[in-house]
Amino acid sequence: MTQTSYAGLADRVVLITGGASGIGAAFVRAFAAQGARVAFLDIDEAAGGSLVEEVAAASGAAPLFVRCDLLDIDALRAAIAQVRGSLGDAAVLVNNAANDQRQVLAEVTPSEFDWMIGVNLKHVFFAAQAVVPQMQARGGGSIINMSSIAWMRGGPALPVYAAAKAAIVGFTNSLARLVGPDRIRVNAIAPGMVITERQRRLWYPDEQTIAEIRTRQAIPDAVTPDDIANMALYLASDESQRITRQCFQVDGGLG
Repeated sequence: MTQTSYAGLADRVVLITGGASGIGAAFVRAFAAQGARVAFLDIDEAAGGSLVEEVAAASGAAPLFVRCDLLDIDALRAAIAQVRGSLGDAAVLVNNAANDQRQVLAEVTPSEFDWMIGVNLKHVFFAAQAVVPQMQARGGGSIINMSSIAWMRGGPALPVYAAAKAAIVGFTNSLARLVGPDRIRVNAIAPGMVITERQRRLWYPDEQTIAEIRTRQAIPDAVTPDDIANMALYLASDESQRITRQCFQVDGGLG
């Protein structure tokens, strides 16, 4: 499949959280291929370093990787400031980092609840808080928050994750109203079943289970990280300049 070229993304600063692997790595590759100045934050130093080398070899320009524990909000703020100092004001923020840990409702402790909210929601709020002034200074921007169809479908093993991903849509709607006058657009993407290496290792080792879920999609083909990245490119581009306060399901029409 030929990737659409968005000329306006060239040289724009794009900041991605959780970008070292999975869908996040697809974002890094896709924006780098558009000629954007890409920075990504992740706690996985080895995977982050490998991705920098891969993207540099493919595009000729190395993305900026900053190791960061997103549960540490002071560290997150410092990492965003570091990116700004190196690359300039962010035009695009992709709040991608998350963890879809399965849980049993009766066994969730307060500390486990707080951890899940921290890794799936808290950093989304504070990354946006830190980046909005940069976008205001440059006259606009695009914030893309990663939600999930888990909250829409009511995944029974994902009570806290689903709650956080629903909250992201609420935050997206509120923030879009707040910063719209500054020409900052805020949208969410809700992926369907995307089988990354981690998903296959932890949750979907059985091809029969994957095939069964895909029979419930209107389009039977696999939803890939590249499909999600393509939506993010569009939402970051000038071609979507009148689109805000929306949540886009990229799930093959999963019913």
